[in-house]
Amino acid sequence: MAKILIVEDDLDLRQIVEDWLKHDHHLIETASKGDEAMELIGIYPYDLIILDWQLPVYDGIQILKKFRQDGGKTPVLMLTGQDLTEQIEQGLDAGADDYLTKPFHMKELSARIRALLRRPQTVTDNVLRAANISLNPRTFAVTKGGADIRLLPKEFALLEFLMRHPNQVFSAEALLDRVWRSENDAAPETVRTCIKRLRRKIDGDSEDSVIQTLHGVGYKLHAPELKT
Repeated sequence: MAKILIVEDDLDLRQIVEDWLKHDHHLIETASKGDEAMELIGIYPYDLIILDWQLPVYDGIQILKKFRQDGGKTPVLMLTGQDLTEQIEQGLDAGADDYLTKPFHMKELSARIRALLRRPQTVTDNVLRAANISLNPRTFAVTKGGADIRLLPKEFALLEFLMRHPNQVFSAEALLDRVWRSENDAAPETVRTCIKRLRRKIDGDSEDSVIQTLHGVGYKLHAPELKT
């Protein structure tokens, strides 16, 4: 069970999410306005915060920036009504750990929450880490064991997505939807080719790769430990 704060001004959606997560045996608190959310997160500890982008008084980005500036480490899942790359990027840069675009399925929400709750709070830092690989979304830098790895933009985007969702399996079609969503001519073979290039750059000639293939299912980034 986790203590979760839901910050959402849409009463119907907030109630649906609250009921769903209570069914998952989580302890739920809610806020409908930005100032209410700031007061709550400034006083009470939470295991996870679900934060809508558009809110009265203060918006989600303002709340998130203030929370991170004050040293808040709680994982934050942003909700956005628009599937815009610029908006998603702004949310992640402000300190969000993941995002969901409305409308979303409650089962996907539960999966995202389980993934965030499995992660130690240290991964809320800007730099993502898995085993001996580090990725900085701000500087577009990737290192393995301290050695720089030069990646193409799409390779970087794919690795970043997998590192944000360690140990979760994604089909080629799901990765297309998440990483190649604006490219109509992309196909599952595009993902397989990018995975092969990424493995060569990260693992060299080694047969063991942090990016694993589950034949007939998809791909995942195997991260038994997340280190700082």
